Amino acid sequence: MTPERLAYDDLSTPSEMGTDALAVLTSLGWVPAPYRPREVAKRGEIEVPEAAARLARAIYG
Repeated sequence: MTPERLAYDDLSTPSEMGTDALAVLTSLGWVPAPYRPREVAKRGEIEVPEAAARLARAIYG
């Protein structure tokens, strides 16, 4: 490949490149996992045990 030639066509849109990537994964037998957020928002308050609070105060107090 020469420096003037890019690995991907300049005129391809992100959607086209995504479609190409999905086709490659499918041809390799890989199934993309559905999107799942890594972190889930906590509901309510977090309870801190007294022992942990004492330790934190000793370290940072």
